[in-house]
Amino acid sequence: MKTALLGNEFDRGLLGHHCWLELANGERVELPVERWTAPSDGDEVLLDACGGPTLDIGCGPGRLTAALAGRGVVALGVDSSRTAVRLTRRRGGSALHRNVFGRVPGEGRWRHALLADGNIGIGGDPVVLLRRAAQLIAADGDVLVELEPPGRGLRHERVRLRPGHADVAWFTWAWVGVDAIAEVAARAGLRVDWTTRHGHRWFARLERS
Repeated sequence: MKTALLGNEFDRGLLGHHCWLELANGERVELPVERWTAPSDGDEVLLDACGGPTLDIGCGPGRLTAALAGRGVVALGVDSSRTAVRLTRRRGGSALHRNVFGRVPGEGRWRHALLADGNIGIGGDPVVLLRRAAQLIAADGDVLVELEPPGRGLRHERVRLRPGHADVAWFTWAWVGVDAIAEVAARAGLRVDWTTRHGHRWFARLERS
């Protein structure tokens, strides 16, 4: 059974503190908290692709939401963490404390939906998340996603945030490699328009099939 996220699991990272995901087998996946909190090389791939109203799903501390607003693009961040919403607003971005599977303003009318910084893994089921994103965008809209490098495939794991107490809750997370996105997108009723690389980061644009 999947454990629902409480919304505050990633707050330590949002505040810039070092943290990582611990897998059930003991493997450790470092979280790029420095990239969450400051403009990062490769962000321009996503920012340049957003030419209209944009929904930033899992906006975190709001670097992309605020950057789009600075470009004159209507942008709204949504995040289940109150800390994320507060930090986004502090940067000058608009954000709502909201579960993306709940009611979202402008549903079906957004030109772009962003899933950056590994957020395609939210909930542990990328197909379900992409189906929801497809409901949020307009008929001619797109979903812009950040992916793992080629060869990573599709991976689901039980994880917990560290450091933390020994009894911290486990939840399900997922990772999608560039090599797996076409199949995952197709199962969500989307198709890959393009994929691209910028440095060590990989991205894709998904549109309705």
